[in-house]
Amino acid sequence: MVENGVQLTLTSTVKNNGKPRIIGEGLNGSPLKEKHEGNGALRPSNGQAKQPLCTTCAKGHTCQTVIARTRQMRAMIDARKSYQAHSAFQHIVDDGHRPSLVTYTTLLIALTSQRMFDSIPWLLAQVEDAGLRPDSIFFNALINALAEAGRMGEATRTFLRMGHSGCRPTVSTFNTMIKGYGIAGRPEESQRVFDMMAGEAGSVRPNLTTYNILVKAWCDAGRLEEAWLVVAGMRAAGVEPDVVTYNTLASAYARNFETWKAEGLIVEMAQQAGLRTSERTWGIIIGGYCREGRLEEAFRCVRQMKDAGVLPNVIVFNTLLKGFLDANDMAAVDDVLGLMEQFGIKPDIVTYSQQLNAFSSLGHMAKCMKVFDKMIEEGIELDPQVYSILAKGYVRAQQPEKAEQLLRRMGPLGVRPNVVTFTTVISGWCSVADMDNAMRVYGAMRDAGVRPNLRTFETLIWGYSEQRQPWKAEEILQMMPDAGVKPKQSTYCLVADAWKAVGLVENANRVLGSTSSNLRHKNDEEPDRSDGDAKLQRFARTNNAQAMSDPSRSVQLTSALASTGVSSISLQAVRDTSSSSPPLRRSCRLRLRSSWFCRKQLQMQCGLYGQSFTSFKMVFPG
Repeated sequence: MVENGVQLTLTSTVKNNGKPRIIGEGLNGSPLKEKHEGNGALRPSNGQAKQPLCTTCAKGHTCQTVIARTRQMRAMIDARKSYQAHSAFQHIVDDGHRPSLVTYTTLLIALTSQRMFDSIPWLLAQVEDAGLRPDSIFFNALINALAEAGRMGEATRTFLRMGHSGCRPTVSTFNTMIKGYGIAGRPEESQRVFDMMAGEAGSVRPNLTTYNILVKAWCDAGRLEEAWLVVAGMRAAGVEPDVVTYNTLASAYARNFETWKAEGLIVEMAQQAGLRTSERTWGIIIGGYCREGRLEEAFRCVRQMKDAGVLPNVIVFNTLLKGFLDANDMAAVDDVLGLMEQFGIKPDIVTYSQQLNAFSSLGHMAKCMKVFDKMIEEGIELDPQVYSILAKGYVRAQQPEKAEQLLRRMGPLGVRPNVVTFTTVISGWCSVADMDNAMRVYGAMRDAGVRPNLRTFETLIWGYSEQRQPWKAEEILQMMPDAGVKPKQSTYCLVADAWKAVGLVENANRVLGSTSSNLRHKNDEEPDRSDGDAKLQRFARTNNAQAMSDPSRSVQLTSALASTGVSSISLQAVRDTSSSSPPLRRSCRLRLRSSWFCRKQLQMQCGLYGQSFTSFKMVFPG
């Protein structure tokens, strides 16, 4: 998270006193107090609370300070400033207070909103070490986090723990499970969970939100007939569709390039259902027409919004603007910007970034800089993405020196380059066959504390390959483990290609052969369990859940559901669920393909642009 120009990372002391701390880290990755372990997840540290535990907290009670600051955390999440909730949590600990279960639940929600799923084991360990007993609300938040992470196996096992812990699943619990299966692309399982709720008499019954979640699960899978069946059952149950229902169906039609059907739903929603359309509704229709290239229809809808009593917002205008920019219709772009001004809508960073991206892709860097200067004049808060777009334009224009100048401009404006910006500049030097400067920028990147990623190394390997220096390309491959980056199949293929390009096929086979041998060796070994796995298992044991075979787990789930008035579930669904959750760390089995395919694949993924059949230049998208 970022606060006052400082990257903050939650860490904790699990073995010593269980007191979590936040350590500061500069935006460029350089440590301010202690060494940061890398991916933004919560990690153990040796921090101590700044003050002794307050008297009330020491007695096992929750003091008013903890209650007040937990409410502040919730307000920050509601304001979409989840990263600030971390700081508020840290103040609780540093001031000598003990977080309550509600505090940890709120922090879990903040972590989920930021998709910091690797931090879940840390938080569970903290709850356990504090001797706190999870309640239904905490379990719901945990199930939601696992569902958002696509780990439905863990989500189902957590569902089971609720029953063993004496917590009754609520409507929210079932809604989360239905949503999770939808995210995982398994709407049939979503339907089974729904059918359990609807088919049994009990206190847990589907509500409007339940129906909407199930409709979305079918729509996301592109199965609109099943979605409409849910709507029919919804009406039969006396639950009328709302704006969310119609928006979900309209989005599915728009994704299917049937925006005219989506617009028909708008008419039905307004005339028959008597529902008021929203900016979101019209944004779906306008975005659909833009994707279909029917820009006149999109423009018509913007004007039609006013007649419907809905004023377009900046998101609607940005959608329309992108459509005309993609069509390279600059006259219409000016019209859209003029219309924004008439409606009193102020352009945001997305508005300007779309223009920058369009102009840079066309090589119109003078226009890019005009837009950039206007952003500064308007007081738009710049981010690294803006500079990455500009750098990409200069790289495409084969002006890497100007791309690198952007790195120096960022500092005085309070913006620190990220890995995308550095890698784009590196690709620029590679594209003009200047590997000395490419490596110099790589060194500056490491000195700034910015960690390279796979794309950074593959860019350097590609650069040396184009220079017919395969030994240098292999040296880059050997540098990757020290940087904590694991090579992929495409990486080895690039190195093999470099050797083949100079006629040394034996060396290419050696690279691929050694890779295959290492992978077979890893697959024969018992996979190691990560620290996160251990903490999840410990949490399971604390809540009386044992690792069981599939039939036993099915019985457990049926038993847990029975306490809510639901007595049946598809055993196959449980078997599938129990095997669907990937471990926190899993060895990767690579399948070696031809080097030609790997090079072509890299060209498509990383955006290579060819001047001829033998000369390429690489540009990484921002």
